[in-house]
Amino acid sequence: MASRLPLNTALLRPGDRVCVAVSGGADSTALLLALAEQSASLGVGLSAAHLHHGIRGAEADGDTTFVQALCDRLNLSLHVEHADVPTGAKAAGETLEEAARNARLQMFDRLLASGVATAVATAHTEDDQAETVLMKLIRGAWTEGLGGIAPVLERASGRVIRPLLGATRQHVVAFLEQRDTAWREDSTNQSQAYTRNRVRSQLMPLLREFNPSVAATFSATAQLAREEEARWQPEIARLLGQLALLGKPVRGGGRAVATAPGEQSIGFELERLRSLDLPTRRRLLRAAAERLGSRLSSAETLRILLLAGLAPAGTPPDPTVPSKPNSRVDLQGGLRAERSMRELRLLVR
Repeated sequence: MASRLPLNTALLRPGDRVCVAVSGGADSTALLLALAEQSASLGVGLSAAHLHHGIRGAEADGDTTFVQALCDRLNLSLHVEHADVPTGAKAAGETLEEAARNARLQMFDRLLASGVATAVATAHTEDDQAETVLMKLIRGAWTEGLGGIAPVLERASGRVIRPLLGATRQHVVAFLEQRDTAWREDSTNQSQAYTRNRVRSQLMPLLREFNPSVAATFSATAQLAREEEARWQPEIARLLGQLALLGKPVRGGGRAVATAPGEQSIGFELERLRSLDLPTRRRLLRAAAERLGSRLSSAETLRILLLAGLAPAGTPPDPTVPSKPNSRVDLQGGLRAERSMRELRLLVR
């Protein structure tokens, strides 16, 4: 008897209209087949979607033809869209990877908003999760970054689900070989110009020499990080509501709303920040920046703490950051931190 893929069927609700994003590669081909085998018992409707990125010419045309034939064989409807990702990437100042991801998400949003699907399923696997966590570590991510690929991505339009995160590449290949099913290979997966490809072909094999189960280890780390974030989020939201001071202090007491066009600000009393432990301070500052539409890196957060005189003990001084009242630090994205005698204020113009 042919084995089944280890799918997280808890992500599927009876009555769901699930649209599987299918590139033609092994992972998405296996996910579509696996769901087609189980859709009746799960009580879900099934369809597929394919995005032609306009990147690989005739090879991409062949992917579309392959996916159409697969859906015809499974008697499933297929939604196909075309995008000019290279042009879009150049216009937006994005990498091809970023532009392709955004184009896919836009397609998912259209499918969900139109009612074609109540959930879009993507074929991210445990190997994808491990590579993502490792890349985040290399780049110095915060805890939420180490959460990697979430099983469910909540979009304004609906849910994007990842039922295949518990499956490895070995699971996928064995599943397809048992069913004598071919798949398409993307030639760009061999290019060492992409960070993920270098992580996959160079770093992961090296790490497996130290721990053969390193992918599962990174996947477990991601789950722990997501759980930690879920625990912190309501607490930080509560503290932000209690401690945030909107507007700018004025002489004689009270606060004034910003007068500069587009300016927004959030302030904190220094003494109240000082009463918090360091992890809470960091998270509160980052939450305030996000409320203002900006994101703080770890280095920028440290600069703000230095400005406020609230950095960890033993932190070396930064000559670019004044640590006295009536000083300021300019950050990326138009964000600025200002310190007075009693307050630390973040503002964006």
